[in-house]
Amino acid sequence: MIAAEQEGIATKGFAVHGPEAKFEPFNFARRKVGPNDVLIDIEYCGVCHSDIHQARGEWGNSTYPMVPGHEIVGTVKQVGSAVTKFNIGDIAGIGCFVDSCGTCKNCAAENEQFCKVHCVMTYNGTEMDETTPTYGGYSNQYVIKEAYALKVDPAQSRAGVAPLLCAGITTYSPLRKFGVKEGHKVGVVGLGGLGHMGVKLAVSMGADVTVFSTSPSKEADAKALGAQHFVVSRDADAMKALAGTYDFILDTVSADHDLNAYLNLLGLNGAMVIVGIPTKPAEIAAFSLIGNNRSLAGSGIGGIKETQEMLDYCAAHNITSDVEVITPDRIEEAYDRTVRSDVRYRFVIDMQGA
Repeated sequence: MIAAEQEGIATKGFAVHGPEAKFEPFNFARRKVGPNDVLIDIEYCGVCHSDIHQARGEWGNSTYPMVPGHEIVGTVKQVGSAVTKFNIGDIAGIGCFVDSCGTCKNCAAENEQFCKVHCVMTYNGTEMDETTPTYGGYSNQYVIKEAYALKVDPAQSRAGVAPLLCAGITTYSPLRKFGVKEGHKVGVVGLGGLGHMGVKLAVSMGADVTVFSTSPSKEADAKALGAQHFVVSRDADAMKALAGTYDFILDTVSADHDLNAYLNLLGLNGAMVIVGIPTKPAEIAAFSLIGNNRSLAGSGIGGIKETQEMLDYCAAHNITSDVEVITPDRIEEAYDRTVRSDVRYRFVIDMQGA
């Protein structure tokens, strides 16, 4: 291992400078590689729908210039003098956050993503000093503490692994938390970037999986991904026939929709977990929860330990995301097509040579 002593590492990225701006090349400096840091040459970065929301200022928390990207895979190029987790040449991943206090109650419980002091988001955030901006993976390299970087199996498709750093852990975490296993009847609402990962993971865990979608045309894809059943959610008779029969439902839809229709599908002590983010608050009928002692929960990403567990699980089960690889000059196109649900199922930017 060797240490890097740079005062600042010249980095090339692609940024937007306002909510209506187009992406353009953006040069900036990464911090020097410290004793506990690794420098990752970024090869692939996934396009998450949250990138679009933030780049376009739709969540009200955007700061500019912004270099999005938190589904990052690349090769370790340099390591700090105290690094033990990585060697030069290893394949590494970076997810939605890159630092935390490490000592608060949530960090101690290995839920660093909910750090009570300050969780440093991979982009559109600030470092622990709460002043220095963070820039994401639509760039050619990233400096990160080794404790917050993930090990990636070199045998897997690096482009296919990239979305696992967000879409993968976002769906894996609730499936594990609620104990989905063989024999469970599981519904996945929506078949997009999140939904297709939910199907793959739930099927791999032995569940009997149904995809619920408003688009009849997605049935073939749902079955190809391993789902045993497909239901058009606008079919009131089909939905009524399934009332009270599911153990677990994963709701991945970001468009506004009626949650009660899916809650009513849950059987005794069934649980529904929301991972999509609709724009409007949902109305929940009390009887939708009281009936059958149902639970409604939300789930975000996981901590570093759980994210590594997910990557290892996906490697062992040969699971990656279905992706369409693009070059940086097609980011605008990818954003527009993602909003139209015109992608199977995740765009990934090839940052090599960018």
